[in-house]
Amino acid sequence: MTPPDHHAHDHAHPPGGGHVHAPKTFGKAFALGVALNLGFVIVEAIFGVISNSTALIADAGHNLGDVFGLLVAWVAVGLSGKAPTAQFTWGLRGSSILAALFNAMFLLVAVGAIGWEALLRFANPEPVGGGAVIVVATAGIAINGFTAWLFASGRDADINIRGAFLHMAADAAVSAGVVLGAVVILSTGWLWVDPLSSLLICVVILWSTWDLLRSSVQMALGAVPQGVDAAKVRDFLTTRPGVTQIHDLHIWPISTTETALSCHLVMTGGHPGDAFLLQTAHALQHDFAIGHATLQIEISADNACALAPATVV
Repeated sequence: MTPPDHHAHDHAHPPGGGHVHAPKTFGKAFALGVALNLGFVIVEAIFGVISNSTALIADAGHNLGDVFGLLVAWVAVGLSGKAPTAQFTWGLRGSSILAALFNAMFLLVAVGAIGWEALLRFANPEPVGGGAVIVVATAGIAINGFTAWLFASGRDADINIRGAFLHMAADAAVSAGVVLGAVVILSTGWLWVDPLSSLLICVVILWSTWDLLRSSVQMALGAVPQGVDAAKVRDFLTTRPGVTQIHDLHIWPISTTETALSCHLVMTGGHPGDAFLLQTAHALQHDFAIGHATLQIEISADNACALAPATVV
């Protein structure tokens, strides 16, 4: 029991360890995705050299960048599982947030590059490469679409996985635009269709990437993760048996799949014991997906805690 004139710092985990993880790490999906896309880059570059097509060579370079994006997301998954150290007390779980932010920024850079190239082609229209370009781009649709599908099931639960998914989906969209534009141009001779389709694809990628960028920036700044209602968490803690008031409530992401909470609970009736802490932690995990809860018990209503004002952190 904690003496009535002291604070109690209690770190409670529910049964099962207290952490909420993504359903799977997608290790096999990353390995297969990297292998397929790297192989496609090599084939595309070879065809570009043989056919003397700078467009295919340039697209191979773009796809190589996306392979790098996949590798970044994959490495982050591995780093997130590293054990804590004296310096990194949360381990390297935050690397998945950095990877998601990197991939969001990388997608925006890719949009800028595609858009700039499209504007240049409006000014100086060029004929498409014909059948070879259509064949290679169709293969790109199949490979990139399949790779995107590998990550589709995890894109809502983990923004790092969503970044990998968007990379591949964007590439599939670009390849689809190339095929559509090539078919129309070969049929009509309208060279402006090619850059127009590129600009439309840029709009689609930008729209789909914005949420990834916003979410990853918010996570990097320690904002309450999407899907966690801070007001409902506050109401839950305030209405726990014996709690008269709460303050210094913080909810933040440890990684793209794990959430932590710390809070001071004022309980003038005395320290509630370990059962209360375990039950509260279990409810936070079950109802709010908060797997790492640290609760400080304060048993004096007029203890003048320095962190009690809502404006103090």
